[in-house]
Amino acid sequence: MVGTVNLLKLCVGTETVEELVGWQDLRRKHWPDGLPRHITRMWPKRADEVLNGGSLYWVFKGVILARQHITAMEEIRGEDGILRCALILDPDLHRTEAAPRRPFQGWRYLSVEDAPRDLPKGRVAEEALPPDLARALADIGLR
Repeated sequence: MVGTVNLLKLCVGTETVEELVGWQDLRRKHWPDGLPRHITRMWPKRADEVLNGGSLYWVFKGVILARQHITAMEEIRGEDGILRCALILDPDLHRTEAAPRRPFQGWRYLSVEDAPRDLPKGRVAEEALPPDLARALADIGLR
């Protein structure tokens, strides 16, 4: 039986969820099916688990704030001739509870149990914890 796992990625080049939505909307005409993609060098070894309901959780300026369901993966060849993995995403972004994360390179697996919950529809943010408290909780693994 295949479980589910998510991916976690720093959102480089945009600082807000709104900027990511805008960037994906601008790029939509470049994708053959109009669905947003995130291109990564490495193919997830746990692809079956990712494709079993997993999402890409976006980290903005050190905090997870949104996710997109990963609908498929495809191999694409870059202009440099190197094969890469395109994560094909559902265009709907779901805002999540804010969850601090330290910087990292590439992407990381994120278990279902460790993923922040979605915010109720229509809510764009939650009451923020004071930054020092949020960092302290993240340092001890509670947030």
